[in-house]
Amino acid sequence: MTQLADRVGMKLSSRGWGYQLEGFRFITKADFDKVEALINECRQNGLLPVDFVAEEDARAFSGVETSDTDSPQEYLGRWIKATLKAEEEYTPDWWEDEEYYLQMVVEKIDLKTLFEPICKEHHIPIATSRGWSSLLQRADYARRFSEAEDQGLSCVLLYCGDHDPDGLRISECLRDNLEQVQNAVWSDGTEGYDPTDLTIDRFGLNADFVEQNHLTWIDNLITGSGKDLASPSHQNHNQPYVQEYLKKFGARKCEANALVIVPDAAQNLCRDTIEKYLDSDALDRFEAKRQEIRDILTDFKKKTGLQDTLEKSLELIEKETQE
Repeated sequence: MTQLADRVGMKLSSRGWGYQLEGFRFITKADFDKVEALINECRQNGLLPVDFVAEEDARAFSGVETSDTDSPQEYLGRWIKATLKAEEEYTPDWWEDEEYYLQMVVEKIDLKTLFEPICKEHHIPIATSRGWSSLLQRADYARRFSEAEDQGLSCVLLYCGDHDPDGLRISECLRDNLEQVQNAVWSDGTEGYDPTDLTIDRFGLNADFVEQNHLTWIDNLITGSGKDLASPSHQNHNQPYVQEYLKKFGARKCEANALVIVPDAAQNLCRDTIEKYLDSDALDRFEAKRQEIRDILTDFKKKTGLQDTLEKSLELIEKETQE
């Protein structure tokens, strides 16, 4: 697995590794649960690095401080160098003069790992919902949609989740979930968001993509509780959404983690979906906005002599630290 990690090129969840190993024909889909347990056991006992798999950011510690190893002068020098490149750090209004404002929610951490680079270059916020998203998460991205609509933008929520009865149901209920928080009020007085005009685009995981890319269908509808929706004994078995799914797809499912074995196709799917709204020249438009900031600050630093002053300061710091 440590050798395969270099070929995979990104961190995966334990479940994601199940799909990778199945793709390499080391296991079958019947071994997924065992693989998850063994990976975690190997991490606990030092056979795999403890940080071998991707973890949810929500579980990470905050407030951890690490002392600087540089001298105070070297530390100051880093900040001066950063000042000289402030035009690369400044965040313009990327959405000014755009038609659409996009955000993305995905079901699994592996999907966030796959799609985050593409979302980053398009300045699109992305989050993992882990099933039915939390109240605060919904209110958070609803607030950004509200602000965007106030700027005259058309808002789009992109969603990618599991292909199973609940996964399809989640995407169908996203608008209802946002309506549940439209009367919420933030502590700063900001009011909630009416999602009536929001476009919701479930771009995956869909059955045609599963078939075209030969992804793994799992031949059951066992949920996280260990019960099978395909069994008449399940309390939700006779629900319309379950029966409709069984008629259309049968007692099988495909988890969104399966996308990790076709990363190029998955990222193309993500990019194509984004470009439906932003067009293929979006990156050129964003780069033009970045270049405008470069031109403004470069001109300002030259006109005021700030460029020369900062460069001389760096020379003094380098000279002192070398003595």
